[in-house]
Amino acid sequence: MWNEQQQFLNSQLSPNENLLWSGQPRQGVLLRAADAYLIPFSLMWCGFAIFWESTVWISDAPIFFRLWGIPFVLVGLYMVIGRFIVDSLQRSKTFYGVTNERIIIVSGISGRNVKSLNLRTLTDITLNEKPGGVGTITFGSAVSTSWQSNFPFSRRVEPDYPLFEGIPSAKNVYEIIRQAQKTQP
Repeated sequence: MWNEQQQFLNSQLSPNENLLWSGQPRQGVLLRAADAYLIPFSLMWCGFAIFWESTVWISDAPIFFRLWGIPFVLVGLYMVIGRFIVDSLQRSKTFYGVTNERIIIVSGISGRNVKSLNLRTLTDITLNEKPGGVGTITFGSAVSTSWQSNFPFSRRVEPDYPLFEGIPSAKNVYEIIRQAQKTQP
């Protein structure tokens, strides 16, 4: 995977551009602050939906009532486990790069979405580092423009703003970016 990442990022570079750093977000299951609300809510939703469906089937209710609960069970199962699988898969397909000219973010589950940010025009860079050096670097203002991101029970699969999420040695990467900005003409 690392070789594929390096090759793809190198294929995106212009002739005088040098790759200064590359990496990926933290892999596996990642819990976020919103999960303090999402996990209990999703368990209650899914539990009630399964209770409803099983009660309807046992009571020999009309077919409409049997079918009515199925989408609620499916949504509940997605909220309990599916969202973690999709998020983990998204992060496994995400690559980050810093060059002497720009920031590169490659993402997408079914295809490749390449986002480039010019270091000369990049103004706001925010480092949020946790103990152990793992952190997130946000580029630009982290103001959400999507109603889905503001919904209390949503789980962001792809952010509305560019960032390097959950990267090791985040402060070092932050310094690489700041140094590259200083050397820009």
